[in-house]
Amino acid sequence: MGVIIIREMVGRSPQSWSDAARRAVETASKTVRNIQTVEVVKSTAEVRDGEIVEYRVEVKIGFEYEG
Repeated sequence: MGVIIIREMVGRSPQSWSDAARRAVETASKTVRNIQTVEVVKSTAEVRDGEIVEYRVEVKIGFEYEG
């Protein structure tokens, strides 16, 4: 194994924190190859009228450097 590059991003979902993480990885994989890891750094949510309307996760996505 060589070098792993870490990128940070925020995934969002109206359904759950796990779905937000899945969406972040799914989106990253459209432009990044060789994703190896995902680390959930922080979980938050937007609340309106006493209801959660959006789940958010800050993630670190690790992928292998191809150089």
